[in-house]
Amino acid sequence: MKLLSRYNFPGGMRPATVQDRREYYLNEFQVGKMKRWFDHWSSPVVFALVIGRHTRIFPKEHRNKFRDTIVIDEYRSFMDVLEWLLKYPPESVYYDRNIYTSWEQARTKQDVKDLGRKYGQEMAFDIDPENFTCPIHGSLEQKMERHQGLSFCRLELQLARMQVLELYELLSRRFGDIQIVYSGRGFHLHVLDDKVLWWTRKKRLAYANSLIRKRFVMDEWVTAGGIRMIRLPYSLNSLVSRIALPLKPSELESFDPLTDPRVIPSFLGGRA
Repeated sequence: MKLLSRYNFPGGMRPATVQDRREYYLNEFQVGKMKRWFDHWSSPVVFALVIGRHTRIFPKEHRNKFRDTIVIDEYRSFMDVLEWLLKYPPESVYYDRNIYTSWEQARTKQDVKDLGRKYGQEMAFDIDPENFTCPIHGSLEQKMERHQGLSFCRLELQLARMQVLELYELLSRRFGDIQIVYSGRGFHLHVLDDKVLWWTRKKRLAYANSLIRKRFVMDEWVTAGGIRMIRLPYSLNSLVSRIALPLKPSELESFDPLTDPRVIPSFLGGRA
């Protein structure tokens, strides 16, 4: 079945159907790997999922909340989280980067002004291909005028990958524990150094802007802490049918998400 998309993506990428999503979380999603991603956490982990906000693909029984963000902050084990994913085969799965002192605090709406004082946050950098200006498809503003703001081409994907390599090298001069994750579309860099967890929003924003002045194309609100949710590694990015995957810096040089079987789900012939 050929599924039409509202957006334009490189060859082989397409939105996942509800059945595709269900099959992935039932047969391929590895809870153990997700659990290991949080081995360094000593705080409650809050998850969130979106059923079909961008793709407008959703189970019929959840049509009334397909645009909603469903927060998962009550579970006994990570296996319970998998039950949520099977109940609402989601378009996207995220986790809250905030570092909370208790579940009570995690279930209370946090003011971003209190970042660094009342709670900490894992610092992250978000570089997406659609933010790059393409000689063929134009700038992000031009794409948005065509209602194609999430679209990207192979060239833009390569530009994002090259910039992640540059940003990783720069960050490595200041920070020690940096993890790279292919998000399914672009890339996330997670800084896990303890000293960074308690940076204030003001300090994060100043650092993000200093990188933007160096011509790094990134979402400063993710780094500044205003957007605290980030895609869960090993989950399925259903907008393009690719698996979010942690990568070693040495792998990034030759990484191609259009052909790498590690990020292509079985319903598209990957995972060899």
